[in-house]
Amino acid sequence: MDKKNKITFFSHSLVWLVLFSIPYILSYGQEQNINRVIAHFWIPVLFYAVIFYTNYFVLIDKYLFKKETLLFILINALIIAVCITAKEQIEGNVFADLSIPKNSDGNGPPLKMMIYVQMFSYLAPLLFSIAVKTTKRWVKAETERKEAANFKLQSELQHLHYQLQPHFFFNSLNNIYAMVDISPEKAKTSIHSLSKLMRYMLYETNVEEVSLTKEIEFMSKYIELMKLRVSEKTIVNYSFPKDGSSIKIAPLLFISLIENAFKHGVSASQDSTIDITMTLEDNKVMFITKNNNFPKNTQDKSGSGIGLQNLEKRLQLLYAGKYKFNTKVENEYFNVNLELETV
Repeated sequence: MDKKNKITFFSHSLVWLVLFSIPYILSYGQEQNINRVIAHFWIPVLFYAVIFYTNYFVLIDKYLFKKETLLFILINALIIAVCITAKEQIEGNVFADLSIPKNSDGNGPPLKMMIYVQMFSYLAPLLFSIAVKTTKRWVKAETERKEAANFKLQSELQHLHYQLQPHFFFNSLNNIYAMVDISPEKAKTSIHSLSKLMRYMLYETNVEEVSLTKEIEFMSKYIELMKLRVSEKTIVNYSFPKDGSSIKIAPLLFISLIENAFKHGVSASQDSTIDITMTLEDNKVMFITKNNNFPKNTQDKSGSGIGLQNLEKRLQLLYAGKYKFNTKVENEYFNVNLELETV
C-alpha cells in the first residue's frame, strides 16, 4: 500500500470511527440502552457504508461515469430498498422489544412517512460518494492536465534552448570569419574565447536556473569577444553588478539582446556607441541596451533573425506575469528594456 492509499485508508477509518462514537459522545454521562444504539444507529451506519463503498468502488466508475445514468439509478434504488427491508427485518426480529414511540392518539408514525424518511437518509451516503468520487476524479484530471502542460512547457523550452545554441554559434562564427583576413591573431584569440563560451552553453546551461554571477561572466566574455571584431569607430560600454550569486535566473536570457545590439548597432563607416547595463533592485533584474540604429537589409546574413523572437517566447513561458519587455527607436537609438522578477 503506497503513501496515498494509506492516507485514504486512515482518513476513511477515522470518519467511520467518529460516526460510531457519536452516540457515546452525545450521551456522555447518561445511561445508555446498547440495543437501541445498535438498532437505531449502528445498523443504519453499516448500511450507509455499504451504499457508500458499493458506489465509490464499483457503480460510479462502471455506470455513472460511463453515462449509463438510468441503470445507475435503478441499481441504487434496488440497493436502498434491500437495505431498508433488511433493516426492518433486523429490528423486527432481533430487537423486537424496542417499541416505536406512539403519538398522543396511540398510533405510531405512518408507514409511508417512515419509508420516505429512511429513503432520504439512505440517499445521503449515495450523494456523498458521488461528490467524493467526482472531486477525486477532477483532482486527478487537473493533476494530469498540469503534468501534461508542464511536459509541454519543458519540451518547448528545450526546443528553444537547442534553437538558441546554433543561432549563437552561427553569429559568432560569422564574426570570426570577418576577422580572418583582417587580423588573423584576433581571429585566433576569438576562436579560443568562443570555445570557452560554447563549453558553458553546452555543459552548464542544461538546468532550469543558474547563478546570475555565471551569466554575467558569460556575457562579459562574449562582449569582449565581440569587441575584437568592431573598429575604433564603435565604443562599447557595459556595466554589470559585481555580485549576483544570490539570484537564480533562467540561463541565456540576455545574450540575444547583446547579439542584437552588436548586429544593428555597428557601422563600418559611421561612429557608433553600444551601452549595455544591468542593475539589481531587491529581487528584480533590470537589463538595458542602447545602441545606434543601423537596420540590416534583407540580404544581410549576419544572423538568423530568431534571437528576439526566441527570447520573447522564453519570457512568456518562464516569467509569465513577472516581466516587462519593450523596445523602441528614439533619436536614432535603438533602446531595449527588460525587467524580471526572479521570485
